[in-house]
Amino acid sequence: MAPMTREFAPEGVPTDEIAAYYTRRAAGGTALIITEGTPPDPAGVFGARVPRFFGEDALEGWRKVAQSVHAEGAAIMAQLWHVGAFDPSIIGMRDSLDPSHVRLSPSGFAAPGRALGRAMTQTDIDVTIATFGRAVASARRIGFDGIEIHGAHGYLPDQFLWSGTNRREDRYGGDVRARTRFAVELIRECRRQAGEDLVLSFRLSQWKQLDYGARIAHTPQELAQIVEPLTDAGVDIFHCSTRRYWEPAFVDSDLCLCAWVRRLSGRPTIAVGSITLGNDFKSAAGKQLAAPAPEQIVDIERRLGAGSFDLIALGRALLANPDWVRLVQSGQSAQLRPFSKAHLDTLL
Repeated sequence: MAPMTREFAPEGVPTDEIAAYYTRRAAGGTALIITEGTPPDPAGVFGARVPRFFGEDALEGWRKVAQSVHAEGAAIMAQLWHVGAFDPSIIGMRDSLDPSHVRLSPSGFAAPGRALGRAMTQTDIDVTIATFGRAVASARRIGFDGIEIHGAHGYLPDQFLWSGTNRREDRYGGDVRARTRFAVELIRECRRQAGEDLVLSFRLSQWKQLDYGARIAHTPQELAQIVEPLTDAGVDIFHCSTRRYWEPAFVDSDLCLCAWVRRLSGRPTIAVGSITLGNDFKSAAGKQLAAPAPEQIVDIERRLGAGSFDLIALGRALLANPDWVRLVQSGQSAQLRPFSKAHLDTLL
């Protein structure tokens, strides 16, 4: 199950309803749940109703979620999500945080030419890395099987990776490899707290919420300069977020982003993006339904066999079909139900 922001947590505390929502997907055959993005500290919060991963009240809620998911035989990872210089209002959403809340980022930009918040000091960086580490330690304590660092879509780690938002002149800025320093230090601390048995995933992407055409790497060589240091720092698996999982990552190659990252890192990869949906998750804007595309099952099996990726992550398809795995396993993929915007209004 791919992470999907739902904002159903009053005061940031996971409820029994949230536990039941995840558990229905586990009962439907989903092997691994990656939670919706959950902030490791107050500075990284997206909105007031996003479940947080700090504070004993919230952590107790997450403990119940993990126990319930495990009871159905599935594994669960918490996605740690620091939004950096990103504000819901800039994509037309209502900002539920106090107006005094200050956004932090590498250089004080949400996107090129779009100033927001303030640039992080060394102290800010050190504190942020430490809070991620504490969140990982909490994940171990309350029974999670792993954690995922959200390093994609123009959020904090990605803001360091992307030249469009990282204009620093210290050791955290500069060329491609230098821009990985923050993520590398973050991963090392998370790895230290995770130990050997807690799985550590890193989610990356080319596209950003504010720029679908953005790229952190224009060539496989540039991608290698990002992926190799992250691998060495301790990533176990890469979650490669694309709008359409099948699209080639670079010109002159048929390989998708997952396949390139797998080749360059030697680590397993997770593919995500419009799986068994008739359109990608952004092109559905203004349309009521996203029709299933069961013929993709054949393509996914072919790519798995060819080693393009090791796992697939389902988002909207699992909102519409908590039993997606059961349907596909039993040869009933033609019975997959279409996604509707109405699915976003509930936690069923």
